[in-house]
Amino acid sequence: MAANGEDVTTVLMIGNPNVGKSALFNRMTGANAVVSNYPGTTVDFTKGTLIEGNRTYVIIDVPGTYSLEPRDAAEEVAVRMLRHRPDATVMIVLDATRIERGLYLALEVMELGMPCILAVNMIDAAHEKQITVDTAELQRLLGVPVIPTTAISGEGVRSLAEMLRKARVADVMDISGRLKGDPPAAGGRACFGCGGCGGR
Repeated sequence: MAANGEDVTTVLMIGNPNVGKSALFNRMTGANAVVSNYPGTTVDFTKGTLIEGNRTYVIIDVPGTYSLEPRDAAEEVAVRMLRHRPDATVMIVLDATRIERGLYLALEVMELGMPCILAVNMIDAAHEKQITVDTAELQRLLGVPVIPTTAISGEGVRSLAEMLRKARVADVMDISGRLKGDPPAAGGRACFGCGGCGGR
């Protein structure tokens, strides 16, 4: 809790390289970002602040990684940042033109039991390639908020900021059941009031 009574939440932005994560970070934090070296390494990470309502979010742009099984120094830092901040919220950024690639990492992160929210970024590029991403269905399957964004234009960024407070811990067993077509658990709910699911 901040001294002025505001809630302060750490948000780790994680995703594959080249998913527009840094552009999204800049849109959300403005010009108040600080670049630092992760202790004991030469790997940089960027930290900034977002104030949304009565909440303050310290957003950290984690180095890009393809999985939680690191293959280089940057990926090792990404994994360490996740492991050392188990109370953080994780914003998983996916490339809308390559959803499958990003989902592998997303599911690995969800297995850690941290509150998650997904930003499906580069929606404009997907439209140009005539790729349709059903973010409402993705939200239903994963059980966490899923927000379509285009960092370059700012599309969806305000919605993403507003939905940070609704980040949820995913139930990996439930996800597995939904992917198999099992009926939803009693009281199961995948609507977070974002308006993107059409009331599903």
